[in-house]
Amino acid sequence: MNYPWHLYVMAFLYVLAGINHFLKPKIYLRIMPRYLPAHKFLVYLSGIFEIALGIGVCFSATKDISLYGIIAMLVVFLLVHFYMLSSEKAGAGLPKWLLVLRVPLQFVLMYWAYYYLSY
Repeated sequence: MNYPWHLYVMAFLYVLAGINHFLKPKIYLRIMPRYLPAHKFLVYLSGIFEIALGIGVCFSATKDISLYGIIAMLVVFLLVHFYMLSSEKAGAGLPKWLLVLRVPLQFVLMYWAYYYLSY
């Protein structure tokens, strides 16, 4: 089946983001909420999920389950975004306006994934 080109853009971005978890894990380790265990494991696990789900949306047999997986993953990532708003240290030096902007961006990304369920 031919999917719109922007579905493949989304897939590519998730694969790149997932690869970045392995290339630069320290970035993600800095923003992990203190209350979560096994930070390094979770950073690598989320990278694996991003790569797998990004690839999965490219195939009709796995597209829908991958899209639901992306939406679920983005919901879980909200924990990190809210944690980063909790203090300056948790914000990893990022400007407050950017941290606030990331929360609604998660919902935009969820809608972007949801949009392709109709294809």
